[in-house]
Amino acid sequence: MKLDEMIQEKAAVNIGIEPAHREAVAHALSLLLADEHVLYVKLRNYHWNVTGPYFKPLHELFEAQYTALATAIDDIAERIRSLGFFAAGSLEAFRNMARLTETGHLNGDATRMLENLLLDHEAIIQILRHDLEAADKEYNDMGTSDFLTGLMEQHEKMAWMIRVHMA
Repeated sequence: MKLDEMIQEKAAVNIGIEPAHREAVAHALSLLLADEHVLYVKLRNYHWNVTGPYFKPLHELFEAQYTALATAIDDIAERIRSLGFFAAGSLEAFRNMARLTETGHLNGDATRMLENLLLDHEAIIQILRHDLEAADKEYNDMGTSDFLTGLMEQHEKMAWMIRVHMA
């Protein structure tokens, strides 16, 4: 979603953050929302299609991660709303905004699935590290910075779990 396409609510939001700063933060959150959706769908895909001797633990790992992301996705959308903007809610919008890319079922190749997921988690961690600092220092939004710190920690743990499975 482009900045000019973001629709601000008619009700005034007076939370001590300049409107332009709220818009910039909402835009960053919208991009993150799209990335999280791509990762969520990828995890569902891999959960359904993983094969091989490690099917059960990977099937369970992927389910645990997409379940956690479902909550994070809702929280991100609600943070956008609390800043006074509407959250994207269509697959087309998510695909257009996402920085992560989709993959197919990879013929059940667990190793490639783990590699892809690790790369995605690490990309999101790097994005979050940048955005949480910007939210605090550039946009005076410590609430979003704190929120993004929690998300970053969740992704760091998910990446660690994937690395353990790859060892």
